[in-house]
Amino acid sequence: MIIKPGSLQGIYDITLAPNLDHRGYFTRMYDVNIMTAHGLHRNWVQENRSFSKQKGTIRGLHFQCEPQAETKLVWVSRGAILDVFVDIRRDSPTFGCYESRLLTEENFAMVYISPGFAHGFCTLSDNCEVMYKVDNAYSPAHEGGILWKDPCLQIPWPVQQPIISEKDQRLPTLDKLKRRD
Repeated sequence: MIIKPGSLQGIYDITLAPNLDHRGYFTRMYDVNIMTAHGLHRNWVQENRSFSKQKGTIRGLHFQCEPQAETKLVWVSRGAILDVFVDIRRDSPTFGCYESRLLTEENFAMVYISPGFAHGFCTLSDNCEVMYKVDNAYSPAHEGGILWKDPCLQIPWPVQQPIISEKDQRLPTLDKLKRRD
């Protein structure tokens, strides 16, 4: 397992180290000792699975507000996604900045996302399965989100006409979210 900090404080890129042979591979998805050594071990309370039938599906950008803010550990078990996270920490020098990662079942990449980030992804293949651990229970009263096509963020999504939920289409822009607080 290789762990490297991302450009945004609180983001970590994790590359798994599979043992390959003629049968396929075996890889450890989580190692408490390695994660603890990097200060990243959490008490994971939920493990979630998201399945999207069609390429071009966007889910997000979602977050949980305090006190239910959550850390996420995200990977793809089938297919490929463009994973996107936006810094929404008001006191952060990178507030409003985003980064993205290509996560596929073949590249053995994971991303660790600290609290204070909105998170979403776009599927790059049909029948895509995304798995993620979270360290706080889901709370509908604390959920929030940012519009996927917020013009201020200028995220270069790989699709112009995504498959997206009505709920996600109605999320506010980051600017409108700031004004509500």
